[in-house]
Amino acid sequence: MTAGRTNKDALSQNWSTPHAYVAAVREVLGHIELDPCSNAYSVVNAATEYRLPEHDGLMESWKFSTIYVNPPYGKDHERGTRIKSWLAQCREANEQHGSEILALVPVATNTSHWKESVWGVATAVAFLYDTRLKFLENGKTGGKGAPMSCAMIYWGEENLAAFKRVFARFGAVVDLQELKATRLRSRSSAQGRLFSV
Repeated sequence: MTAGRTNKDALSQNWSTPHAYVAAVREVLGHIELDPCSNAYSVVNAATEYRLPEHDGLMESWKFSTIYVNPPYGKDHERGTRIKSWLAQCREANEQHGSEILALVPVATNTSHWKESVWGVATAVAFLYDTRLKFLENGKTGGKGAPMSCAMIYWGEENLAAFKRVFARFGAVVDLQELKATRLRSRSSAQGRLFSV
């Protein structure tokens, strides 16, 4: 539930999903059974919460039917994890347990974590119009906007129609089903590296 960003002006900042997006996630999933990266200021109120830094959500069970993830965006030097670890866990929970998962992440379409856990794996993505999404800062509104564009990614099947309907209000929704069971792979060309499906 925390964006996990660090503010150089403060010792600790918990960046949480804004209320409107939490309401939208609830509208899609109906209820949220797991928030694996929650914090003390969470407004998600999932049935089960793993709170960072006390509980490492990557080390706990993700065997839940509905999951909402707002992962730490930076590198966790102590645990040696990055956002790539969280997206891989989303992919695995969907593949192994059939979990319906929504994740709010930075748009980084050219990265290995998108190629391995989103393209050809996720069901849909909403590229949010709110290009400077304002996370709750220690539970309060009015913080600085995110320094990057964000997207809401959906892994699952049951709630695809609801995801498209609800997140069309927040961004450009792209159905990724045609890419299912494919993986982006790199290949060399005279002009550099191209990526193909």
